[in-house]
Amino acid sequence: MSEEEFRGALARLAAGVVLVTAHDEEEGPRGAPAGMTATAFMSVSLDPPLVLVSVRTGSRMDEVLERQPLWAASLLSEEHRSLAGRFAMKGRLSDRLLFQEVPHVLGEKTGAPLLKGALATIECATEQRVAAGDHTLVIARVLDAAVPAAPGGPLLYYRAGYRHLA
Repeated sequence: MSEEEFRGALARLAAGVVLVTAHDEEEGPRGAPAGMTATAFMSVSLDPPLVLVSVRTGSRMDEVLERQPLWAASLLSEEHRSLAGRFAMKGRLSDRLLFQEVPHVLGEKTGAPLLKGALATIECATEQRVAAGDHTLVIARVLDAAVPAAPGGPLLYYRAGYRHLA
């Protein structure tokens, strides 16, 4: 099986899109927000409440989550398509500048940015990191979850593009 065949097969699995965020204490004198678009995010357990996110090993977010155990995920709606693209870009502007344009509040439990207008927000504390090929699986306990009244349906990633439910 080639890498292309593997990618092609898994591109047919629709996935929800989330913005994973944290407060990076080491960025500047007061720290700064960090963010990453993720499609490999899932519930792991109800008791205790656990979630998992997969981040590319050695990426900026992997480094942030290695030293900062508190983080959050905002589940994106179809209205967040351009935002998802901006936080997925390689070589993008600093996250500090991106967050200046993104309506958000800081989570009470984590200090991580929580996107206003998200379908749901989840605040987490890392419990375990597992090396898995070229990614790190970050398993975290859910500290808080909120389901604000947000319009629209979920933003999905399918066949290498952002989609919405028809």
